[in-house]
Amino acid sequence: MSVDGFFAGPLGEIDWFKATQPDAEFDAFTHQQTQSNGALIFGHTTYEMMKSYWPTQEAMKDDPHMAEVVNKSPKIVFSKALQSVEEGPHWKNITLVHEVKRTAIAELKEQKGKDMTILGSGTIVQQLARMGLIDDYSLVIVPAILGVGKYLFQDVTSANLNLVEARAFKNGLVYLHYQPNPS
Repeated sequence: MSVDGFFAGPLGEIDWFKATQPDAEFDAFTHQQTQSNGALIFGHTTYEMMKSYWPTQEAMKDDPHMAEVVNKSPKIVFSKALQSVEEGPHWKNITLVHEVKRTAIAELKEQKGKDMTILGSGTIVQQLARMGLIDDYSLVIVPAILGVGKYLFQDVTSANLNLVEARAFKNGLVYLHYQPNPS
């Protein structure tokens, strides 16, 4: 997310994130974070973006570890528009869910047995946060100010959070891990 709280530009663009300088320490950190093999949650837009890159030979060459994790991990796609999702030789374990409902999320959390991670998908973050269904917030702050865009926590009621971990990287990215205060 940008310093001023946006997860995307006004038209959904994320090119500002791609401009971040490479950082071996950050890459190692993200690889270490992917060890849980839990389910990945996407909205329609993020899902389309992920499936257009991670199963490709380019992705497998550029970042073989992350490509393997993303391609093999269970994927849950929330979309009202998609009627079906297709698996491929390098893109497997996909579940399509048409509505974000509290009971359905609770069931998914129980079924998967491991952590679920929302990648991108700001509108999914907003919906789950409004329902109080996010147990951890792991945010990467990008050293950019967009001025306009799509706020990550649009229409989310206030919540007090406990800082669990904070870490700054040489390329200016900052990782913040929070957990909601128990009520």
